[in-house]
Amino acid sequence: MASSTAFTPPSPLPGDVRLMHVTANLLFVLAGLALAALALNWFVRAPLFALRVIRIDGDVTRNSVSTIRANAAPKLAGNFFTTDLGVDKRAFESVPWVRQAVVRRIWPNRLAVRLEEHRPVALWGGDKLVNSYGEVFEANLGDVEDDSLPTLAGPDGSAPQMLAMLDRLRPVFAGLDLHVDALTLSGRGSWKAELDSGAEVELGRGSDDEVIARTDVFVSTVTQVISRYQRPLEYADLRHRDGYAVRLRGITTVIPKSKDQKN
Repeated sequence: MASSTAFTPPSPLPGDVRLMHVTANLLFVLAGLALAALALNWFVRAPLFALRVIRIDGDVTRNSVSTIRANAAPKLAGNFFTTDLGVDKRAFESVPWVRQAVVRRIWPNRLAVRLEEHRPVALWGGDKLVNSYGEVFEANLGDVEDDSLPTLAGPDGSAPQMLAMLDRLRPVFAGLDLHVDALTLSGRGSWKAELDSGAEVELGRGSDDEVIARTDVFVSTVTQVISRYQRPLEYADLRHRDGYAVRLRGITTVIPKSKDQKN
């Protein structure tokens, strides 16, 4: 008969030995992670990735590329990996005349910046400007002194509404061969236009459509008054319910609404 021997499993390691093994393994893992972090930190901060080139394109009419770079570069920090593109964007948008900047990275050490400049369409309150989006911004007014820009003055936040009204009034007053030099909106919502002839026209309150309709009636009828007296217009007040008052040079009169206008 064949004999058999019983298998005896190895005795388990003492608890303190097992703890030492686990601790050693954990330390090896942590050491590996630390070395990897150090290597990664060295890699991302290597001189190769220092920002060396800033490419600027887009609108550069009001500023030279060198001026833009000189104003924005001191505010940039970090390298290709660590620079904050949001901070970089604000740095370029802080340069006078820059409305919007789009900044992106180009491997391995460059930034590409596309700029959009403000396009001034009006003065605001005498010391600021309004762009084509109705946004108020600050810049050197000497840069636009030859642009013959109209002046807008109104409550804070009203620039978009005023620019829209100016665009609607221009073709109306063109019927008198006149241009709007200044447009004012009071805190109570009353409009006033100053024309390139020096005349002032109180347009009154109401919705934009109501103001435009009132001005249309004035322009279509005041030419008859001017032709009759052969005097230039100095002032008009359209706030009268039943017509409007005008002052020609040396003459003041009230023009009543016609029956069709009343209806």
